[in-house]
Amino acid sequence: MSAIVSSATIRHLRGSAQKARLVVDLIRGKRVGEAQWILNSTKKYAAAHIKKLLDSVVANAIDQDPEINPDELFVSTAYVDEGFRMKRVRPAPQGRAYRVQKRTCHITMTLGMEE
Repeated sequence: MSAIVSSATIRHLRGSAQKARLVVDLIRGKRVGEAQWILNSTKKYAAAHIKKLLDSVVANAIDQDPEINPDELFVSTAYVDEGFRMKRVRPAPQGRAYRVQKRTCHITMTLGMEE
């Protein structure tokens, strides 16, 4: 079993939850160093934001306990929830209007340490 060390959340990130889940699924269960390497080499919009979140979670863990070695931490849980949708109007033929939904998502990440 692993002990939860720290957690952090990004809220209202522009981009769909489905696309962010593709990136989060790559790093779930991996060690912090390996997860950072994966996020650096992933060419998706959400990867840069998730890397920033991962760095924040590691910094939170070090702030809570300076004795922690970041190399021993791993991503224990990471999940993406759907946020609100910004509703916009796009012009359409014959004076009509099409509705456009710009999606957002919330990403939560928790680090653990092997006991």
